[in-house]
Amino acid sequence: MSTTTAVQLEVLGGGYEEAAHSTRSSLRSTRNRHPDNARSLQQDASDDPALEASRIADSTVPDGGYGWVIILACAVIGWWTIGLSYVWGVYQRALIEKGVGSPLALSFCGSLSPALMASIGMLVSRMMRSLGTRKLCFVGIALMAIAEIGASFVTDHLVGLFFLPGVPLGLGMSGCFMSFFIMAGGGFGGAIMSVATNNMIERYGVEWAFRITGFLIAGTGLPAAWLIKERTPIQATGLIDWTLFKQVNFALLFLAGGIGIFPLLVPPFFIPLYTQSMGLSTSTGAALLAGFSCSSAVGRILSGQLCDILGPLNTLGAFFLGNSLTMIALWPASTTLAPLAVFAVLNGLMNGGFFSCMPTAVGNVFGSTRVSTAVGMIIVGWVAGYLFGSPIAGYLLEAYGGADEGLHAYRPAMFYAGSVSLVATALVAILRVRISKKPLAKI
Repeated sequence: MSTTTAVQLEVLGGGYEEAAHSTRSSLRSTRNRHPDNARSLQQDASDDPALEASRIADSTVPDGGYGWVIILACAVIGWWTIGLSYVWGVYQRALIEKGVGSPLALSFCGSLSPALMASIGMLVSRMMRSLGTRKLCFVGIALMAIAEIGASFVTDHLVGLFFLPGVPLGLGMSGCFMSFFIMAGGGFGGAIMSVATNNMIERYGVEWAFRITGFLIAGTGLPAAWLIKERTPIQATGLIDWTLFKQVNFALLFLAGGIGIFPLLVPPFFIPLYTQSMGLSTSTGAALLAGFSCSSAVGRILSGQLCDILGPLNTLGAFFLGNSLTMIALWPASTTLAPLAVFAVLNGLMNGGFFSCMPTAVGNVFGSTRVSTAVGMIIVGWVAGYLFGSPIAGYLLEAYGGADEGLHAYRPAMFYAGSVSLVATALVAILRVRISKKPLAKI
């Protein structure tokens, strides 16, 4: 994995200023020896102290020991925090069958949690400094369990589903998500829970599926949260660094993330419903969603390797481009099971790669000493995409006849999702060219 996303940093030697001064001297010497490489990174031209101190601090992060316990604990929390977002498509199909609401309305219910998670991300980051990571994750897991159990009592009421699991689940997810960047567990959680949730719905009904999930969250997540602790005391940083918006590069990356997030939940929310329109069984839809989620986990892991080989920004652009091509070219052609399975795997790969690659790209371009602030600001920019991305697809589906009208009714939603992802690809390409015009440069 790339080491550019380290968040917790120690003060070295004489402190931040001494590290920055030492690195400035080193970088000036490097630029004199390699003028072409120096010109390729515009950030170096201004001797940004945060970037320089980051390069010194990143090399001191230890490996092994209790860190592996924390990795496993965070993977369990990520299993629920990220995985539950992918599972909503299974619930949505079952609730549509019950006549609780339309795809548009129910996709809003599913989108509310990740949107709320993103909207209060920076506030939760500030709370983490006063409560600590362990307590914040503990509270977050408790809220998620309460949300799932509470949702089991309002499955016949659309308004109730907006608030349960929506609001407490989003609050809980934010408390956990902003405390770590261990992403692969979420993909595997979505894969296993997609099949498990479908089986629970078929055997026990939607209500008990929510309840059992809530008990599982509490039983596994609370012990995992208690194992988490910080390596070093959390340093106080600004909630918002407005100076970042003065940099065109940050604005481009902010817009790319905010626009690119719109289509990312469309496939997992609508694959189960799409398979039903194809005449396939509900278990087939759950299996395809599991394949999507598992592939997403692989994408989160593969992203780190590709960032080291190609560079984070190149990798991010490739994932955006792959996401758009699968939705524009492959999904509309998936009228049988085989191509739909290929789409689910490839799109899941691109989907997971984005979430893992974005923090790495931010740390690489703007420095790890302010990565938590920068990533928090970028995640807040995802709110609109989380909240409206999937509902727009649901609206287009209803406008063209709904799920009962056959597969052609889904195509406007597919083209919308793919086109939006192309816009994000273009923004990353512009940023890439601004940093270096060399086509083979590792950026």
